Amino acid sequence: MSLADAKQRFSNRVADYVRYRPGYPAALIDLLRDECGLRSDHVIADIGSGTGILAKLFLENGNRVFGVEPNDGMRRAGEEYLSGFTKFFSVHGSADNTTRPDGCVDFVVTGQAFHWFEPVAARAEFARILRPGGLVVVIWNERLLDSTPFLRGYEALLRSFGEDYAQVSESYPRLAQIQAFFPHAIAHKSFGNFQEFDFAALAGRVRSSSYMPQEGDANFAPMMAALRELFDRTQQSGRVRMDYTTQVYLGPLDAKRNSA
Repeated sequence: MSLADAKQRFSNRVADYVRYRPGYPAALIDLLRDECGLRSDHVIADIGSGTGILAKLFLENGNRVFGVEPNDGMRRAGEEYLSGFTKFFSVHGSADNTTRPDGCVDFVVTGQAFHWFEPVAARAEFARILRPGGLVVVIWNERLLDSTPFLRGYEALLRSFGEDYAQVSESYPRLAQIQAFFPHAIAHKSFGNFQEFDFAALAGRVRSSSYMPQEGDANFAPMMAALRELFDRTQQSGRVRMDYTTQVYLGPLDAKRNSA
């Protein structure tokens, strides 16, 4: 798919994305504070900030955050979600054109968006806006695929009904790809993470995925019937649990800081 297509994939799924996508563990801030010297006066650029899920963690830490998002609907949702934070600044930009001035941020962070970036252009842009010694932090909620009957069934459903799920899932960042993005050594940490859903919320989680059929599509009703059968078969006390590993990769783009 083209980069232009990627920037618009979620335009008609914003409401479900806001309500049903997973957050990130608060331990992420502790990690950056303890191992990378994150302070509340540091300035953050959140690239592909979407609806503001990741930015909120940094705002709650007292940071000034520039949320850079190319999709109009996602950006407006982020502005509404974070309207109570005076240190949030919404930016119409992208990974290769943030519109921010040279050397203006201490951390460039991205949550669940790295696979949409053109790596060479994004690396050059990140290096340009980072201050000397600044860090790039790539965060990714990696859904566990087969640790429970529900997760196995959910993966099978995505592969059965997802319009380009195989292509999108193949683009998800692997360690080798992320290591290739950084010119120096990086640190890698991981945390457990999860969501619990009743059926209505699970349906919203499915609808939030850019590769799944929407209402009006011929495959929408069969998909929802299959989801209902999966839920009924695997629910416990009216809920199912979706487990993730939150992967965190961090490192510098310059020689001022040779390790994370």
